[in-house]
Amino acid sequence: MKQNRATLFGLPNSPEAYELRDFLKRSGFPFEWIDLKTDDDARRLAGVTGLDDPRLPVCVMEKGSVLFRPTIRDLAAALDWFRGPKHERYDLAIYGAGPAGLSAAVYGASEGLRTIVLERSAVGGQAGSTSRIDNYLGFPDGISGWELASRARQQAQRLGAEIIVTAEGVGGETRNGWTVSWLSEGQEIVARVTICATGVEYARLGLVNEENYLGRGLFYGAGSSEASRCTGRVFIVGGGNSAGQAALNLSRFATTVTMLVRGESLKETLSSYLMEQIEESSNIEVLVKTTLVGLDGGDSLESISYRDNKSGEVHAPTHWVFVCIGGVPRTDWAKPGTLLTDTGGYILTGDDLIDEPFPPTYWGSHSRKPMFMETSMPGLFAAGDVRHNSVKRCATAVGDGATAVSMVHRFLALKS
Repeated sequence: MKQNRATLFGLPNSPEAYELRDFLKRSGFPFEWIDLKTDDDARRLAGVTGLDDPRLPVCVMEKGSVLFRPTIRDLAAALDWFRGPKHERYDLAIYGAGPAGLSAAVYGASEGLRTIVLERSAVGGQAGSTSRIDNYLGFPDGISGWELASRARQQAQRLGAEIIVTAEGVGGETRNGWTVSWLSEGQEIVARVTICATGVEYARLGLVNEENYLGRGLFYGAGSSEASRCTGRVFIVGGGNSAGQAALNLSRFATTVTMLVRGESLKETLSSYLMEQIEESSNIEVLVKTTLVGLDGGDSLESISYRDNKSGEVHAPTHWVFVCIGGVPRTDWAKPGTLLTDTGGYILTGDDLIDEPFPPTYWGSHSRKPMFMETSMPGLFAAGDVRHNSVKRCATAVGDGATAVSMVHRFLALKS
């Protein structure tokens, strides 16, 4: 059994505490969470004056250092996971450390490219929050998303890739044949070639008071860090594989797990192995043709409202809602007008660009067509879920990362 290497103290419904738990869980870092329920708990356990002390949550590291109300960046720095880039220039810069980005890092570093990976949250992307992946080749007993990501990170670093966590790109350009990206801290990353593997993030529900309950009973993703805390009735919004995996994981702790599915059934959106397990579970119920329409409570979520075609609007008490619905691509860092996307914001690459007008600043002097997986900016490739018409599967993203590196070599050969 792994020894806990950090202990978190905080309020049960603190969004800041949830972010820390989620980050550590997805990063595969062993920790213990302790709810503070009284002022005496806060003084005795966390060393603060009471439950209203603004220094909460508190994180105590294994070597005794104490972080008061740390941000994710503070925590990453304490774990020595955030450092500035070691070099002024790189052969390959990869943005995003999900399956596609980690795969590209492994292949790039192993093939002699000076490689850096920048990830703005936790290594693993959405896959890192998945409690169990049963259909990934080579793991007959399944593997958790965070464990797969942790192994890939160790492999990439052993091969020489540099990985910086909580580093966020905010823009970029092509300068004298090099791709230059700017980080939110003001640093520049200069590389001969760049791969965008920033993936997607869950789409929001669009409910009027949604922001009030984020981290206070409403969570986006599979909720691996929260599963053991769930009691009573838990709701999951969504009918895809991530929702199915979340339902199976949460059902080990909750009294009842209810899936709210907009479609007529799960058959079109859920893998058959997950469908079979859900059907066999005694405490998972599936409500189809059902939409979540309301959230209610005080300082935390206390009840929801959902609507179906039979009962109309139904009110149900709950403190736990996990949202696993369609995603939106993480391309907010892209400079408008230079990176061509489809109507959904997914990056166009290769042949999908043929009928598009290339920005003259970048392509006017080029006599070739974009390579497979190359974007409208020469030297910038896209891999994984962020790419137009990609297959949203972990194994496919891994293949995308490897393929992108082969295209990188072709591009570098043209420049030499």
